[in-house]
Amino acid sequence: MLGRSLRASWGGQHELVAPLRRELELLDFEATRAAFRAADPEVVVHAAAFTQVDEAERNPDAAFAGNAEVSANVARVCEELDVPLIAMSTDYVFSGQLNRPHHEWDPVGPPSVYGASKLAAEEAIRSHAPKHTIVRIAWLYGPGGPSLLHTLARLVAKSTGPLPMVDDQLGNPTSCAVVAQALGHLLANPIPGVVHATCEGEATWYGFAQEALRLLGSSAELRPCTTDVFPRPAPRPANSRLDNRRLRLRGHPALPTWQDALRDFVNDHGEELRNFD
Repeated sequence: MLGRSLRASWGGQHELVAPLRRELELLDFEATRAAFRAADPEVVVHAAAFTQVDEAERNPDAAFAGNAEVSANVARVCEELDVPLIAMSTDYVFSGQLNRPHHEWDPVGPPSVYGASKLAAEEAIRSHAPKHTIVRIAWLYGPGGPSLLHTLARLVAKSTGPLPMVDDQLGNPTSCAVVAQALGHLLANPIPGVVHATCEGEATWYGFAQEALRLLGSSAELRPCTTDVFPRPAPRPANSRLDNRRLRLRGHPALPTWQDALRDFVNDHGEELRNFD
């Protein structure tokens, strides 16, 4: 989803080499090295990941292969080629127990296999790629999905009554378009180390879904509920909020609020969600 959005956002600004998985298996170090050498990039944006949070609990080997090992391969080749690396990470590296947004210097402590595999990916990048920026994002949505917006649209299309929606998890709903905007800034103004890049403001999943339905003009009803109503293999952090402190300290203009970003997404892609009706 993020990769598609970056291609759409940057296609007219940069010469992009963006292979699909069937075209490049990043677990194959020699294939990764050959592809990167052929592309001769000025910078690498690593947007590939194993993102199935619950499947990671059932199959931790796949999660660590798709996140930690792949990231190590990408970072090693970037080191060989002396190329800067921008790699995507997640709020799941935190415990989710703080009572405020997490900033870049807060201690990590993932309670899930997915979060642990992404933290291992961060550590591999730090170890192998001296010129790196790790960008943590959260609660992502974008054209084509998968995302909560697309799940919500499918559920609304099938529902005959109020839909339960979790109201005890806080985060920063963030559109891929905003991430592309932030990454574009980092291409022009590199910030080494860890950077958070989410939409400003916070919401629960219930609050986010309510606003989405309002913007879509839907009369569907939602019912707030707690996380334990939907038991899942992987624990979900109660607090996924990220503070974009380093962007702020480096003078980057504030990223859009989640409400403004959601409005823009619905204006541009609302029919994609309404077509579930």
